[in-house]
Amino acid sequence: MKLRMLLAGTALMIALGVGTGAPRGAAPGGSGPEGAEVPLGVGARALQPSTCARSFLAHDLPHAAQGRQQPARGYDGNGSGVALGDLNEDGLIDIAFANQGGEAVVLWNQGGLKFRKTTLDALSTRAVAAVDVNADGWLDLTFTHNLGTPSYWQNLRGRGFAPAELPGVRYRAYSMLWDDLDGDGRLELVTASYDAILEAELRHGFLFSEGAGTVLYRPTPEGFEARRLARNAQALGLSAFDASNDGKRDLIVGNDFDLPDMVFEQGTWEQIRPFPRTSQHTMGFSVADIDNDGRPELFSTDMKPDFRDLKALAAWIPLMQKGYSRLTRSAVGRPENMLQVRSSQGYRNRAYELGLDATGWSWSGKFGDLDNDGYEDLYVVNGMIDADLFGYLPGGELVEENRVFRNRGGQRFERKPDWNLASRRSGRGMSLADLDNDGDLDIVVSNLGNPAQLFENRLCGGRSVEVELRWEGSFNTRALGAQVLLYTDKHRLWRQVTAISGYLSGDAPRLHFGVDPSEEVRRLEVIWPDGKRSEVVARAGTLFTLTRKERP
Repeated sequence: MKLRMLLAGTALMIALGVGTGAPRGAAPGGSGPEGAEVPLGVGARALQPSTCARSFLAHDLPHAAQGRQQPARGYDGNGSGVALGDLNEDGLIDIAFANQGGEAVVLWNQGGLKFRKTTLDALSTRAVAAVDVNADGWLDLTFTHNLGTPSYWQNLRGRGFAPAELPGVRYRAYSMLWDDLDGDGRLELVTASYDAILEAELRHGFLFSEGAGTVLYRPTPEGFEARRLARNAQALGLSAFDASNDGKRDLIVGNDFDLPDMVFEQGTWEQIRPFPRTSQHTMGFSVADIDNDGRPELFSTDMKPDFRDLKALAAWIPLMQKGYSRLTRSAVGRPENMLQVRSSQGYRNRAYELGLDATGWSWSGKFGDLDNDGYEDLYVVNGMIDADLFGYLPGGELVEENRVFRNRGGQRFERKPDWNLASRRSGRGMSLADLDNDGDLDIVVSNLGNPAQLFENRLCGGRSVEVELRWEGSFNTRALGAQVLLYTDKHRLWRQVTAISGYLSGDAPRLHFGVDPSEEVRRLEVIWPDGKRSEVVARAGTLFTLTRKERP
């Protein structure tokens, strides 16, 4: 009921014509003066650096994602995601795990990287995101499931969660995306199915049903209204990315198998083809400005062995000799990671030349400035368990190391084995955030059949600035879709507030900027989802909470 009341209030605001603006170089929606400035309430808290170890320290967490059978077979081997966010508003980022083979788990951050475990009666879950669905200021949890529609667990003001409804959300979904795509201060939901699982599990029941596919849900006074963009999907990942270079973020659908990735242009929501090539079996996406030129890139993960790693390659060879279909090329797809970089001639894939194309059987891959030098690094988690496919390997498991790549000035990447991130526990979901408020990014990985891991960042590189946004009076309280720019005396760093990325894994609505110690931090600029702007003087070593009081 509360969700319906909020959506009805949104409709009234739109009818009154409230909400203006579109940023320079972007046009997310609205009809008012371009780049109009809005005042901010500013909160600031010092970040406390931790002891240095020049690497990450690995901690086991009290959760292990499971399949429905042991060892995993078929699509049970795909595992599930993890989400990060401050769920009880105590200033510490908590962890939520989806779990295909059991209950979902919440780990409440008690400080000092200690956690209190609770469970949710959410079963057979795949993706998870921490989003303020009902705009009450508290992050709720939403999950996708093996066979059902997404579920919504309302936050009880930090005391726990209770199941609630998403009226009008009716199609089965494997992946999901929450965002304010058109900048009107309301959240859209995008879902997409993984038809291979539905066909395997439901058989004739799926073949003779209305199916699922890719669906855009827009809020209405009654709940959500569905617009089906595609009747079929094999979607392991979704992303909002301005592929058409018109200032409006489009919808990117990453499909597995022979179904090509799809791009739906915002506005008409018709399919376009901006990329000459895409990953053949896309597992997930990450958006980052890797060279600080102001133009974000789109990274996708896939399955391709590193031919320099002879031990890992030996495990792949029997599969390759069988002519396994998922290792073959198509007209537009290649079975490898891709980095889509925009140029004056369109997009080109730079993953191969940067050494990012072959990381193994890869799932979640995300960018973040791990060493606080001003450039975003890349972490990718790997491995596969399938007793049928890998019957020739012990436990039916393809064991591979996770890979980390240090960004060297936006021009090249280098492997960093000394960072102690080469876990071999069959990672699936993964997200990055500062869980101990010391100013650097920690990493949480959901491993299939093994304890989840928290990698505590002890690199002690440069300095940092962290930012949380609040948009009071809107129904997008965490300003999903907002862009934040940090200006130093040498660079302009770009970040965007997102709810989910990588493989099925939710992002904390707290942005992190690493800053080289030789640079002077000057100011932050916020481009709100409706295009209006705000500026504030910044300083290193600080977590800023920036609150916009004006309604959209």
